[in-house]
Amino acid sequence: MPLGLRIKKKAKSKEAARLVGGEQAGARGGSLPASRVPPPRLVFHTQLAHGSATGRVEDFSSIQELYTKIAGVFEISPSEILYCTLNTPKVDMEKLLGAQIGLEDFIFAHVKGIKKEVNVYKSEDSLGLTITDNGVGYAFIKRIKDGSIIDSVKTICVGDHIESINGENIVGWRHFAVAKKLKELKKEELFTMKLIEPQKAFEMGPRSKAGNSSTGKIGTGRETLRLRSTGPATVEEMPSETKTKAIEKVDDLLELYMGIRDIDLATTIFEAGKDKGNPDEFAVALDKALGDFAFPDEFVFDVWGAISDAKRG
Repeated sequence: MPLGLRIKKKAKSKEAARLVGGEQAGARGGSLPASRVPPPRLVFHTQLAHGSATGRVEDFSSIQELYTKIAGVFEISPSEILYCTLNTPKVDMEKLLGAQIGLEDFIFAHVKGIKKEVNVYKSEDSLGLTITDNGVGYAFIKRIKDGSIIDSVKTICVGDHIESINGENIVGWRHFAVAKKLKELKKEELFTMKLIEPQKAFEMGPRSKAGNSSTGKIGTGRETLRLRSTGPATVEEMPSETKTKAIEKVDDLLELYMGIRDIDLATTIFEAGKDKGNPDEFAVALDKALGDFAFPDEFVFDVWGAISDAKRG
């Protein structure tokens, strides 16, 4: 046998022996790497707010994906869902579902109900309403100020989706654009809004529940699922009390300066400024991240004050 062939054959035999040895060691639990443990499945219970059986949703990363999952459970179109509340079927604007869901939260979906058209006479500059949106194209009324113009029109309610203003369809508009549109309406003139209210409950009796769902405060556990417009959702720790208060202050400033409330936007603004050294750096970061909002300078300085207070604890 040629020498070269013998060398190759011996080398091959040694390699085979090494592989067999490795397999035997693996069989004894010696050398093969342990298989990766898959992440736990996150399953949330859900109902239609006006009354339904309880369904389950999982494997979603954004609000839009969540609405699609809920729609699939109840065999409706995702476009029928106006917004969701956590742990209550009531139209409670303090319990709106945003970008964070407590791992024990129960999701109630509010769907389209009665359509209505209202005429409003703008006798003052301020209409007295605060706008928010569901993150997928529906703006709605989050708050009505007592004694305001809108408060005097009893057919307009908190939770109503604004479909059009003076015949212009605003579906797909963000809350700040809708608030700007309303603010720019001329004083001493009549304007028209088409609204859609959420469907009301058929009955007021107790609802069925599933699992260990909470009916109390949002995010009863210490962890939340954070939804994102791009990329996978992540499980995060609940924010500290100091951070939570700072974000709530930013949300209050959004309402004061822009006529909107959006706790997710307030969180993004806080995150943009928490590691900045001065208001100028913060303003640049804010313009880069959220330039479309065109925040006024007074708002930026007041927000910087709230973030600075949070840094000092």
